[in-house]
Amino acid sequence: MLPTFPWDKLAPYQQTATAHPDGVVDLSVGTPVDPVPDLIQQALVAAADSPGYPTVWGTPALRDAITAWLGHRLGARGVTHHHVLPIVGSKELVAWLPTQLGLGPGDKVAYPRLAYPTYEVGARLARAEYEVYDDPTALDPTNLKLLWLNSPSNPTGRVLTKEELTRTVAWAREHGVLVFSDECYLELGWEADPVSVLHPDVNGGSYDGIVSVHSLSKRSNLAGYRAAFLAGDPAVLGPLLEIRKHGGMMTSAPTQAAVVAALGDDKHVQAQRERYAARRTALRAALLGHGFRIEHSEASLYLWATRDESCWDTVAHLAGLGILVAPGDFYGEAGARHVRVALTATDERVEAAVRRLA
Repeated sequence: MLPTFPWDKLAPYQQTATAHPDGVVDLSVGTPVDPVPDLIQQALVAAADSPGYPTVWGTPALRDAITAWLGHRLGARGVTHHHVLPIVGSKELVAWLPTQLGLGPGDKVAYPRLAYPTYEVGARLARAEYEVYDDPTALDPTNLKLLWLNSPSNPTGRVLTKEELTRTVAWAREHGVLVFSDECYLELGWEADPVSVLHPDVNGGSYDGIVSVHSLSKRSNLAGYRAAFLAGDPAVLGPLLEIRKHGGMMTSAPTQAAVVAALGDDKHVQAQRERYAARRTALRAALLGHGFRIEHSEASLYLWATRDESCWDTVAHLAGLGILVAPGDFYGEAGARHVRVALTATDERVEAAVRRLA
């Protein structure tokens, strides 16, 4: 049985916030609100006449763009087309990966104690067992088949250090545990510089037993395009490619062309970072001034905030100000006294939130 879809529980608070005379400021969901950059839209339009089926593995141009970006941005070395695999947005991968890996009853999936709820959903869909952790190297490796890392973290914005990643990768290899590292917020570091498990300082120059997950939803405002990819161990990605061929899990041809354009341009990423940085600065100061404490939040698109009370009391308080945020217990029991505040609102709406918090 799957858990109740968490966002449904926010509905009454959304009604309260929406009733504010100046309208709702929705900081609950991390969905981009800024325009898709022109060069990406142009690439999409140029590829619009695509009557044939796209391939699951993607065009050679797409694989070239991904491998080039991995080397340029992450410092990955020796990456070939066999080290990459396009996916239809990262959420579908998280939800269906345990099933596609052939996991089932008796197998274990582990993920951080505070985490994106879809890690649990993926284990449940496969009817596998699941376990949360504070330190992955303290887990019992018996029957542990899949270890999820998430850095920068959703919801906390915490960044794992290079030393922590290196130690975890070494531990997982020692025990034959497959590591998938969700790095979808890697290009949004503020007070820390996130490192990928693909960096040679972390993996020793080998991709054995490790795969990283990357998305263009946040860094390029492409959530509506469902554009993401995997990179890492060919021995893992090869079988996944075959399974996904059978399942028809293919990224549309226009989206593939758009991703090529997006990965080849750094300027729009920097411009978007500057927008988020300004919103983060304004919201952080306003929350602190309102009596909140901010924890972690050194990266990603969220502020992990607390007033040392039930997260639902905080949600209700902010909804009364016309501000909607996500309760921390959506991400695990350890978040029961925190809320997640997203930076994904327009400048005008962020300014409205700042005024209300003052």
